[in-house]
Amino acid sequence: MRDKFRGKDFLSLMDFTREEINDILNVSYELKMKWARRELHEYLRGKTVAVIFEKPSTRTRTSFQAAIAHLGAQSFYMRPDEMQLARGEPIKDTARVIDRYCDALVMRTFGQDRLEEFARYMKNPVINALSDLTHPCQGLADLLTIREKKGDFKGLKLVYAGDIWNVCHSLMIAGGTMGFDVYVAVPEGYAPNPKIHQFAMEAAKRSRTKIVLTKDLKEALKDADVVYANTWHSMGAAEKEKEKRAKDFGPYQINGKVVEEAKPDFIFMHCLPGYRGEEMTDEIIEGPHSVVWDQAENRMHTEKAVLALFVG
Repeated sequence: MRDKFRGKDFLSLMDFTREEINDILNVSYELKMKWARRELHEYLRGKTVAVIFEKPSTRTRTSFQAAIAHLGAQSFYMRPDEMQLARGEPIKDTARVIDRYCDALVMRTFGQDRLEEFARYMKNPVINALSDLTHPCQGLADLLTIREKKGDFKGLKLVYAGDIWNVCHSLMIAGGTMGFDVYVAVPEGYAPNPKIHQFAMEAAKRSRTKIVLTKDLKEALKDADVVYANTWHSMGAAEKEKEKRAKDFGPYQINGKVVEEAKPDFIFMHCLPGYRGEEMTDEIIEGPHSVVWDQAENRMHTEKAVLALFVG
């Protein structure tokens, strides 16, 4: 099973089947248990991993570098402003040089096309640590958390409220592929990427589940198993529209009143950073339904699985 991943790129969950994603989740849980028992799992001893972050990060960078260290590999953090890319060197030149030095590249960037170009010119794996289009590592952590808390994906309903951006895209892909309903509560004028939407709808049709876009948050939350909030202003263009988005997304806040529509045993998720008083209230993120900190920890375990399987 594990040989089928070795040497491949990890750019989007769209590139993998339900069975393959379940395989990654199984390895994630296996490695999580080893970590909990403080058992050594240095499967990448002697390997080197380049890490490029063109966007700010707390969880993704820390979890990846911790995962790399636990696996016995050496990470090299390459500051974008110190690289020759900042002076106009073509991606293809940088990619081919990194490929000669390192066994993999972990990259957090803007356009998905930048990741794809690195992958085109590197023989070693390129791992998407976030792009404007998708956030597959967050998607894996979300799936592991849901599976741990709910036992199975079948029959579940996840409701997402927040910016229609990379995390939302990855959840739509995950729902359609893994077989659970995803309801996206979104104000007028905001829509997912057409390519992502089409993929998710086709995957949902095959798995006999639903991908639903609705302006009605209350209706979306009815009998929800998972309630997922996210910022209204993701990194990038959305940050320049904070005032407008605060007005547009204001009615979509997750608070104690609206979650009365969800199932009594719903779980609350958030990819963080979270803005209390905006997309959710303090009582929600700090409340008994919140699994946000387990979800954040699972970033490390799922990224560790990707590294072990794709680089090992």
